[in-house]
Amino acid sequence: MKTILVVDDDADVRDYAISVLEDFGYRVLSAGDGEAALSVLERDGKVDLLFTDVVMPGLDGFEVARRAKASVPNLKVLFASGYATDLTQAGRLLRKPYRPQQLATEVSALLPSD
Repeated sequence: MKTILVVDDDADVRDYAISVLEDFGYRVLSAGDGEAALSVLERDGKVDLLFTDVVMPGLDGFEVARRAKASVPNLKVLFASGYATDLTQAGRLLRKPYRPQQLATEVSALLPSD
């Protein structure tokens, strides 16, 4: 079973993403900010995908991803944002608000079935 770490400072958005991902059969961990996300990664090293909001207080999603990939080099990353942003160098972006199938499609593109 693939594990996804969901990072979003908005509890409602975070809970929505967790619910969707669990419905699609993923093991889901969560964090409300970047520092908490890095702690979760440190404690539970078996994370396959980091799904993080871009704009958050403290560490933004880009910095969380950079630090996470430094400790877990094969970690896949999917960003989410409700703001217009250029992510060409950073990776895949899911625009908020997103539908469950959009999230599932992006995740399955990054985490193909074994």
